[in-house]
Amino acid sequence: MGDATSGPVCLSFNPQLRVEFRGSTVTSDAGLLLPRELDERLGLNTLIEQHLADPRTGHNRQFPLRDLFRQSIYSRLAGYEDTNDAERLAEDPTFRMLASRERREASVALTSTLHWFETEVLAEERNYHRLLRLNTALVQHDAARPLARRLILDVDSSESPVHGAQEQAAYNGHFESVCYHPLFVFNQHGDCLAATLRPGNVHSADGWRRSPAVIDRYQARKQTVVVRADAAFALPALYEALERRDVAYAIRLPANQVLGADDRGLAHPAPGPTQLRPAGAVSKLPVSGRVVGRPRRVIAKVEHHLGELFPRVGFIVTTMIGTNRAVVHFYNHRGTAQWIKEGKEATHWTRLSLSPVPGQRGPPAARVIAYHLSNLLRRLVLPISIQSWSLTSLQQRLFKTGGRPSGMPGTSPCNSPRAT
Repeated sequence: MGDATSGPVCLSFNPQLRVEFRGSTVTSDAGLLLPRELDERLGLNTLIEQHLADPRTGHNRQFPLRDLFRQSIYSRLAGYEDTNDAERLAEDPTFRMLASRERREASVALTSTLHWFETEVLAEERNYHRLLRLNTALVQHDAARPLARRLILDVDSSESPVHGAQEQAAYNGHFESVCYHPLFVFNQHGDCLAATLRPGNVHSADGWRRSPAVIDRYQARKQTVVVRADAAFALPALYEALERRDVAYAIRLPANQVLGADDRGLAHPAPGPTQLRPAGAVSKLPVSGRVVGRPRRVIAKVEHHLGELFPRVGFIVTTMIGTNRAVVHFYNHRGTAQWIKEGKEATHWTRLSLSPVPGQRGPPAARVIAYHLSNLLRRLVLPISIQSWSLTSLQQRLFKTGGRPSGMPGTSPCNSPRAT
């Protein structure tokens, strides 16, 4: 700390404290060993071999495909946004333990190799579609619990902002940004059952016709499917597709003149300046056939909010049975699902490279699988008391656990605590 005899302050140090610049012998991501154990129980090795193709030929395969895949998804679980941290993580004890046994004595892939894997191997047309099947197989491989009798599907779109001249990125007036506009399908447990990366200027419901394939898959398992969606998905063709499959739905309707004429009796002043009283009222309003194709049940969603003189009136078209209040309560629960937000913040699935769209598809799909692994850990493994934690909290309070795993190369065999 400089010349101790010439400085105004002389510092002394605890002689029992030993400082070593040996970062490779410690880790800040020891908590990743928990999802690693889960993926072993779920048979991820087998799923990778079944669904992903290795384009490499000959014997130039220093890193097995399953190790590259795990390094990619576990980097996202630990909060690393891209492959730039791979140089440092190559010697990290946890990431070496996540790899195959034969790689633990050496190191995992560096940035150049991992970038090649994400933007070329995973982006291949065959591997892109196989990633989607792997994602489905991982979710359906949940054998720890019996099948739910009713499956609720929430269909929604989101924004993936871009910061360069990326192909098919476009300005979206709703989000007021240049972006891609992905489409997602979640179930009530937060599992992402489908994710499609779309150009930024498409309509929110563009590509909805792929959703019935998800429905058919779960109906084949004898599960009752119910669909919720916002006003962007209020399409007669979607209603008819769901009704043909005997799927109940609750979909918000956009404002229009017909419904505007019917809500005049509902827009009375709030009963009190401090009262907050969401309520559902009035069903089977007369709706023009030009709007929904044929008469359907429409429920008015009336909400009195604090500090607002007049209520907010919206409408829901539905084939569900039950009281108006019950249907409104069911629909409102889609607003409590923060799955897209969690995916953005925890696994950074909107962080895209500067490669064209065909090369964009691999990394987002892999990050959805990273999201799945942490979500499955949360709801299948963790104690009930912390199952309500967000994925970001899991990342910061569980995965980011310091440790020095015993038995790893480069660690001292004496006084070396196991990672917890």
